[in-house]
Amino acid sequence: MSILLVLLLIAVMFLLTSAAVILVVGPLILLQPNLRTRQWYSTFTRWLEPRDAGLPQEDITIVTRDGLNLSSWLVKQPASARGTILYLHGVGDCKIGGVPYAKLFFEKGLNVFLYDSRRHGMSEGAYCTYGFYEKHDLSTVIDYLESRRDVDLGKIGVFGTSMGAAVALQAAPIDDRITAIVAEAGFTDLRTIMVDYQKRIIKLPWHFLRNVAMSRSQKIARFKAREVSPLNAVKQVRKPILFIHGTDDSHIKADYSKALYENANEPKELLVIPKGNHSDLLRVGGTEYERTIMTFFEKYLS
Repeated sequence: MSILLVLLLIAVMFLLTSAAVILVVGPLILLQPNLRTRQWYSTFTRWLEPRDAGLPQEDITIVTRDGLNLSSWLVKQPASARGTILYLHGVGDCKIGGVPYAKLFFEKGLNVFLYDSRRHGMSEGAYCTYGFYEKHDLSTVIDYLESRRDVDLGKIGVFGTSMGAAVALQAAPIDDRITAIVAEAGFTDLRTIMVDYQKRIIKLPWHFLRNVAMSRSQKIARFKAREVSPLNAVKQVRKPILFIHGTDDSHIKADYSKALYENANEPKELLVIPKGNHSDLLRVGGTEYERTIMTFFEKYLS
C-alpha cells in the first residue's frame, strides 16, 4: 500500500471520527450551552437581584405560547414612567447580569423588565434556539405587561446583549410594539456563529462538521437554523437601532455588528468600544457608553 493511500485512509478515518463526535457533541454545545448561575455571580457581586441594588422588585412568572415558565423581574417606577426597557441576556447568561442595567435605567425614570430566556437561569425549557422561538417569547412578555393596568408602560425599548441582541432584532419586524432597540455584541446568523464556536471550542474549522451538528440540532429542537438570521431581520426593521460592540470581543467578531449596522435602515447608530471584550462593555465603555445608550432611549422613547 502506497504512502499516499495510507495518508488518504488516515484522513478519511479522521474526518469520519470527527463527524461522529460532532454528531453527539455539536447539538449539546449549540442547544444546551453551559449556564451562569446565582452561585457563579455571587463570587464577585452582591447584586444578585434588583432589590440588592436598592430597586423595587416584583417576581413574576411568564408562560410562553408553548407552555414554558419564564422566571422574571419587574422593576416598576412608583409613579409615571418615561418608558419601559426589556433586558435580554446573552447565551449561557441569566437575568442577574442585567441588574446593573436595571439600576441605570430605573434611575433615569424607566421601568425595567428582566427575564431568563428559555433553557436559561430559573426558566424552563430543554433547548436554546437563539431567537427562533425566543422572539415569540418576547412578544408574550409584552402581552403580559400590556395586561397590567397598574403599570404605566409608555413606549417600549429593548436592550439585548449577544444572543439577546439577536432575539431583539428578530422580534422587531414581527412586533410593532417595540419602539427602539439597543443591540450589543450581536451576530449575523446562527450558521456563521456556529462555525466560530466550533473553531474556538473544538478547534475544527470545517463547514461540513458544522452542517452535521446543525442538521442534528434542528431535528432535536424542531427549529430551522437558516431562519435564525438577525442580518436578514434587520433589513426589515423600520425602527431606530443602536449597535454596540467591543473591538476586542473574543466571542463574537466586531465585524458582525458592523455588518448589521451597514444593512440596517435609518435611523441607526454604531458605537464601537475600544478594548471592549464580550461581557465588560458597561465597565470598559464607562461614561460614554452609558450616555450614548441613555441619549438613544431618551430620544426615541420620550
